[in-house]
Amino acid sequence: MVQALRRVLLTFFFLSISTSNIFASASDASEAGEEPVIDVMGTVADHDYFKTPLGKIYLPRIFYWENANGESSVSFFSSTKKALASDEFIESEEGAIVPAGGGSIKIDFSITSHLLYYWFGMGLAVLLTVAAAKRYNKGVGRDVEPKGTFQNIFEVLFLFIRDDVARENIDHHKADKYVPFLFTMFMGISFMNLFGLLPWGATATADLTVTATLAAVTFVITQFSGTKDYWAHVFWFPGVPTWVRAILTPVEILGLFTKPFALAIRLFANMLSGKIMIIAILGLVFIFADLFGSVAGYGVGIFSVSLTVVLYALKVFVALLQAYIFTLLSAVFIGMAAEDHDHAEEEYYTEHIAE
Repeated sequence: MVQALRRVLLTFFFLSISTSNIFASASDASEAGEEPVIDVMGTVADHDYFKTPLGKIYLPRIFYWENANGESSVSFFSSTKKALASDEFIESEEGAIVPAGGGSIKIDFSITSHLLYYWFGMGLAVLLTVAAAKRYNKGVGRDVEPKGTFQNIFEVLFLFIRDDVARENIDHHKADKYVPFLFTMFMGISFMNLFGLLPWGATATADLTVTATLAAVTFVITQFSGTKDYWAHVFWFPGVPTWVRAILTPVEILGLFTKPFALAIRLFANMLSGKIMIIAILGLVFIFADLFGSVAGYGVGIFSVSLTVVLYALKVFVALLQAYIFTLLSAVFIGMAAEDHDHAEEEYYTEHIAE
């Protein structure tokens, strides 16, 4: 019984905790030739490999770089090891790959684990939507009631985003054209968040570059959706004295960028902190075993595993909640930009009060 329990715990911990990788900064312990008990930041960092239950699959490295003579070129390697074996690149003291003879990497197009899971999340959202659309085109769900668990769940989620998110926050004449974008965001972010709960998975939304990209898409759509009234309230403020405009206009311009910034940071911070919390709690087993022996490790393991099960259930809720919050705020920002304002009060203020 003890041996079986030990195998289960070790298997779970092994799959849940990744080893150090080239994107993580080397610690003082690793520099001295000692492996740390647990590398939390190395686990949540982006990797140059795709982890599966059967092992690691190393991903391509693609560089647009410039040598010491100022000559630019593009190099493709099947893995980091191949890049280092080519003698064109070496590994720096910080763990980064740099040109061997001097120069610098201008753009790193390498495929990483977070990028793969971003593709998986968005790709799965598109595939499910296309599959549901084909069924609706055949009349299932349109001429007759939806059939099957998949279509019923899909319809509930789609109607929720359309009716309770898009139409509640965007002008009803314009709301429906934003539903595909909002639904894609909700489904894609949900899948990326949930993929991170797999023992061997990676949370793409725990990467600031991913959340910043999603927020940038929302920012672009928001600005292109802006009406004349929207831009007037950013740069001119009808009905407001000129000296007040000099104060409000810079604040409003700054607000254009703080909104997507808040979107990116909120999603990133919530998903990263959740991942770190689970790893840290499971890491207590290794820490106590290393300091006080295997008996202490088993004792703490009972507490850690039980708490992790509860946290996993909470993380499922948080994963869906964060996807909803990101989608809801995107709809709110778009709705504020696409709204046509009533100038009756502003004209009254200009005519009767400001003068």
